[in-house]
Amino acid sequence: TYYQSLQKTESPRERENKELTKKIRQIHLESKERYGAPKIHQSLLVSGFHLSLKRVQRLMRKAQIRSITRKKYRPYPSKEKVIQLGNLLKRDFSTQTINEKWVTDITYIYTLNDGWCYLASVLDLHSKKVVGHSFSRSMTTELVIKAVKNAYDAQKPAKGLLLHSDLGSQYTSHEFMNFVHSLGMTQSFSQKGCPYDNACIESFHAILKKEEVNHVQYIDYSSAKLALFQFVESWYNRKRTHSSLGYKTPQAVEDQIKQSA
Repeated sequence: TYYQSLQKTESPRERENKELTKKIRQIHLESKERYGAPKIHQSLLVSGFHLSLKRVQRLMRKAQIRSITRKKYRPYPSKEKVIQLGNLLKRDFSTQTINEKWVTDITYIYTLNDGWCYLASVLDLHSKKVVGHSFSRSMTTELVIKAVKNAYDAQKPAKGLLLHSDLGSQYTSHEFMNFVHSLGMTQSFSQKGCPYDNACIESFHAILKKEEVNHVQYIDYSSAKLALFQFVESWYNRKRTHSSLGYKTPQAVEDQIKQSA
């Protein structure tokens, strides 16, 4: 026993934990440190490993591997009285297929040389895919029109699609409303100061901030535009799995529906 204690051998369990930790670290780095234990666990299962979520959490703690995401700030509804337009969505985020209900909103992105810039995004409630987006130095009606046009050109939805937004002046302008009507879409609006009416697009912008924007200093408009395009098109739509989609990517969900049509 004494001589055995001097020549310690690594147990099969320890070797297995080392291999798992190596794979966990690889998945974590490939996600740019965005994935936490649940998504890393699902990635391991897909790769053929058989282990529990608790074991993944234990190994990540031991190796000090953590997700870089930060907790989202939750605003409170405003008590200000405003003219309310029709809320046809009414927080009913359920869908049967893609291109039934889209939600859209604007978020702010700061750059060192060009100051605040603005990203308008359009998200499909069924696939969670960002079907259209537009980035500009100005928060104008043209910005939101371009985002919706990009989504329409890419998806070519049938008439009757529901497009939900907040009561921002860009979305309630005559120019935007006429444009949406010309595409055969029906507009829906959130209650003023209530982000939960548009929770899904708020959630996407929160993910964008937690996983990308909060960890980067963009030099100027051009560098921010390139980084955001890569995040949306390369990472979010095509590589980032969603628990609500059964750990599939938005693009995979859309492709599956198109193949079965």
